[in-house]
Amino acid sequence: MLEKIFDWALSLASRKSAQVWLAVIAFVESSIFFVPAEVLILPMTLAKPQAAYRYAAIATIGSILGGIAGYFLGAFAFDAIARPMLEAYGKLEAFEELKACTGEEALSIMLVTSGLAHLPPIKVVTILAGAAQISFVYFVVACTIARGARFYAIAWALKRYGEPIRHFIEKRLALIAGVVAAVLIVLYFVAKMFLGHGPSAC
Repeated sequence: MLEKIFDWALSLASRKSAQVWLAVIAFVESSIFFVPAEVLILPMTLAKPQAAYRYAAIATIGSILGGIAGYFLGAFAFDAIARPMLEAYGKLEAFEELKACTGEEALSIMLVTSGLAHLPPIKVVTILAGAAQISFVYFVVACTIARGARFYAIAWALKRYGEPIRHFIEKRLALIAGVVAAVLIVLYFVAKMFLGHGPSAC
């Protein structure tokens, strides 16, 4: 099922409406269902490298708006919409555990790591941010920085190196982004301990 969805998403890259679909998929990725926007960004940018940064901007804006939708689902429609959706994905138990163990500072870190590397999945974090009622302005800023950094880095690499970098991005981007996310998490806890607060317990 998931493979068919990915194949369908990839087929959209050659359509005249590809940019609209890029915005839609970036939106959906951040709030409802995981279909990475890179499925469209890669072939679209390789076909038109001069439009690389425009595609990155479209994906970033779509992702931010999707994140805002996820935030509002968590804040105002958790029981009616978000809970059944998480149950359908088999993520509700993990969500509840994450919510019970996560303070505002840790959630702030997760907004960055999920935006860069989907760790944890970005749709879970956007809903969690709304349910936890963290600052909406901070939420939007964090999403903008993290998602923008990911999409613009991909656009830059494809524009500069073209097809040879595609397989590297497909195979290694998640690993690199994961390492960056892990470094951020480690730095967060080191800073906490250095300041004498120590990591909060569940």
